[in-house]
Amino acid sequence: MLTVSVISPERVLFEGTVDAVVAPAFDGEVGILPKHAPMMTLLGKGELRLGVEGSAGRFRIEGGFLQVLNDSVRVVTERAGE
Repeated sequence: MLTVSVISPERVLFEGTVDAVVAPAFDGEVGILPKHAPMMTLLGKGELRLGVEGSAGRFRIEGGFLQVLNDSVRVVTERAGE
């Protein structure tokens, strides 16, 4: 499982565990599964999906960054909505 935090300037949008994350990176979508290599990327504009097929949540995000380290995923976005 992945421990995920989704944070916007206004509030924490999500904190919990999911089995997958799909995020809109600046150059295309990126998929994260457990045991993913450490990574950091800039985010673009699009839909962040938590869990298989977005089952744990979906957010429209715009900008920010995503960090993956030791099955922990942190998404910090400039703007987000559900």
